[in-house]
Amino acid sequence: MAARSTSRRKSGRNEEVPPSFRSREERYAAGKRLREQIPRERHANWKSGRQRDMVAILEQSNRDRLQELVPIRYGRMLKSPFTFLRGSAALMAHDLSQLPHIGARVQACGDCHLLNFGLFATPERNLVFDLNDFDETLPAPWEWDVKRLVASFAVAARDGGATDAQAHQVACRCARAYREHLRRFSKMNPLEVWYSRLDAQTLLDEAPDAKARKFRKQLFDRARERVMESVFPKITGQVAGQPRIVDQPPVIQHVADPDFFARVQKAMLAYRESLSDERRVLLDRYRLVDAALKVVGIGSVGTRCYIGLLFSEENHPLILQFKESCRSVLEPYAGKSQYDNQGQRVVMGQRLMQSSSDIFLGWVRGGAGHDFFVRQLRDMKMSVPLENIDATQLERYADYCGLTLARAHAKSGDSATISGYLGKGEIFDEAMGRFALAYADQTERDHEQLVKAQRRGRVKVLYEED
Repeated sequence: MAARSTSRRKSGRNEEVPPSFRSREERYAAGKRLREQIPRERHANWKSGRQRDMVAILEQSNRDRLQELVPIRYGRMLKSPFTFLRGSAALMAHDLSQLPHIGARVQACGDCHLLNFGLFATPERNLVFDLNDFDETLPAPWEWDVKRLVASFAVAARDGGATDAQAHQVACRCARAYREHLRRFSKMNPLEVWYSRLDAQTLLDEAPDAKARKFRKQLFDRARERVMESVFPKITGQVAGQPRIVDQPPVIQHVADPDFFARVQKAMLAYRESLSDERRVLLDRYRLVDAALKVVGIGSVGTRCYIGLLFSEENHPLILQFKESCRSVLEPYAGKSQYDNQGQRVVMGQRLMQSSSDIFLGWVRGGAGHDFFVRQLRDMKMSVPLENIDATQLERYADYCGLTLARAHAKSGDSATISGYLGKGEIFDEAMGRFALAYADQTERDHEQLVKAQRRGRVKVLYEED
């Protein structure tokens, strides 16, 4: 946690007050003093000449992946600088670890780019906007999430044809939203922060005009269609009169090992133990009938990911996703997780950062020693489409991402100290705008280096058909 005042305050037994119980004013003042150690302007700095073997860092992050799927990962990364950024969380973690930070730690997302925010369903079936990817979550400096987020906006803006001035503006807008909302959350009591959420109705009510309201409503309607009833017919079919997952290689395919299904059944029993008692009762209403390998995402390609098809006694479908959890890319720089099971690390980080989480969220260690976290497949989960989004729309989206990240950090970290450091002015916002452009330049250079590595045969690439 952040450095705080060491002064004593009288309590009933004349004890020293724990740092977390010092007043907001004391913690805010401690944050202001940290500006003397690390001026806020310094966060703009990125030295493009930093020496690191980009391909070696990416190859290290591939070490525990299914090697036959790594070429697909590279193929997805090579589509554009933005897809490269999405797939190179390990590389940016290395870069961020060399930059200054004030010592205030939060539960960090670890892969905080703009497409790891989006819509999904709460257990009450309400549609909310929140962070939705936690594969790399770990306690770490708050600056790392903010810098990855603003850089992703700058890269995405450029990919969409925006000028550097527009990319700078959207990055500043995101940083300002984070700063202003973190200050607001720092004035709330802990329960108010935990109860805070951004739901679809609020987003509709805040639409600035009829065009924006229409766009948001259409997006929400599409998200509400991404439920089990719509997913099920797209990935299943009848085999010998029984419903089964349909192979769609290389994205979805059954595992050839004849013992695979038995191992999944055993893993289901272990996963069940990670759930609370009432959710075990719910899970027990379903039985597993099939399982298959599924390739997901960009950064996650090559990790072991399986889907399980289950049915209730009345043949209502449920599809669970078992996604492998490797060690966080932040671990070499932020330290190991307190959880031995990396799936549990992901689940606990998700519960801590999100306003509400999937009722089937749990974890398991497979028989081969691989850790997994478990959740429903999709369940209204949807990212905001970037195609044809203009600079004004991107700025509005940046506002919501900054707000959401501020709330997530306020739940676990010392928002008062961080707010004291950030202050009321725009010094930090401008620094983030400059950093975002500098790192966008770096991302474009790294993307080109990966293209050259492919041409030289240093990495193998497989492009999928659109």
